[in-house]
Amino acid sequence: MALRRSWLQAVQPGAQRFAAGIDVGSQTVRLVVLSQRARSRGALHIEYASTVPLVAGAMAGSEIADRHAVARALRDAFADLPHACATQALRCAMALPASATMTTTVPLTRLAAQSGCSEDGGHQLAELEPAVMSEVERIAGLERHALAVDWYLDEAYAPVRSVTIAATARQHLEARIECAAIAGISLTAIDGEPHAALRAMRYAASYELDPHEPYVALWIGTDGVYGWRIVDDIVAREMRYPAPEHTDLADALRDLAHGPELDCALVSGEVDLLGGVGFSTADIADVLGCSVLPFQCATLGGFARPLDDSLLLEPSGAVAFGLALRGVLE
Repeated sequence: MALRRSWLQAVQPGAQRFAAGIDVGSQTVRLVVLSQRARSRGALHIEYASTVPLVAGAMAGSEIADRHAVARALRDAFADLPHACATQALRCAMALPASATMTTTVPLTRLAAQSGCSEDGGHQLAELEPAVMSEVERIAGLERHALAVDWYLDEAYAPVRSVTIAATARQHLEARIECAAIAGISLTAIDGEPHAALRAMRYAASYELDPHEPYVALWIGTDGVYGWRIVDDIVAREMRYPAPEHTDLADALRDLAHGPELDCALVSGEVDLLGGVGFSTADIADVLGCSVLPFQCATLGGFARPLDDSLLLEPSGAVAFGLALRGVLE
């Protein structure tokens, strides 16, 4: 859900981009700051990482119950930000809980027909907005003025070009913007937790796995497990558990395993929560029939300075990393 970025100066060719990913969890605020030279896609640096606990009662599910407590934690997370990062145009993105977001994928042809515009009309794609908003109202059951909506056209043409739409109740967006503002932080984007984690894992796969080998990416959140089967860098299948179509987590994972042999599974998020459904990473490996690698920020970039925050080695760092990655790659 992109926000206006009019306060940002244009990035000059060759300039170094700095971006922060902020993950406000049920008990913890996690922060990762990345940098990258605009002309050098491979030169990713991890500038800073911080983990700050939230006081009890600050969060109530996906709702921020104590905005000032969250703002204090945000200030603490940014307190030791290196001067080199603080003096730059720092793009800051924050995550929304998966339970607070709704996502759907709609064939482009359908939206184009509803809008009366060409499927590949380039600049005319803005004419899709009325059809997008109608679709969002339908799936959310809320009027458009109560929603914050982001949508984008998938780059892949096969088998059917589609539009991905994400929406949340505006109150969730406004609460996070307000907490950031109280802490003196300007947000440039809001993204859903699963999609931020998936972005991080796909980036990790490009470094750690063999090209063209199919793999599974899993993210464990407080509201369940999200999974994606990736083939040739395209999401071939996805799943969520719990869901009515799956009797248990093993059944959901078997859906992802169906097809050519998997090379590996990348796992991120709150891995300890697997114990609540009687599962472990070893069980994931058995069901999928492949090895399992935990996501780690520390393996994905150089370090501008020594960093010792445990977040760099924890699978739970995927959301913050994925949010920051969005900022440096956009």
